[in-house]
Amino acid sequence: MCLIVFAWRPGHALPLIVAANRDEFYARPTQPLAAWEDAPGVHAGRDLEAGGTWLGVGRKGRFAA
Repeated sequence: MCLIVFAWRPGHALPLIVAANRDEFYARPTQPLAAWEDAPGVHAGRDLEAGGTWLGVGRKGRFAA
């Protein structure tokens, strides 16, 4: 099971903190956080088996998990 955690604190110096884990088989190949050449503006880790990600962020601050 994968988990995602949000710490939302309006008015704080860090108003939103997001953390996620990829709870898969340790032998499953991945790439660490990096810019995606095939999706300009996206920074994320990459699942090399299925091609997706567990958490990514775009240039404008939007993220997906």
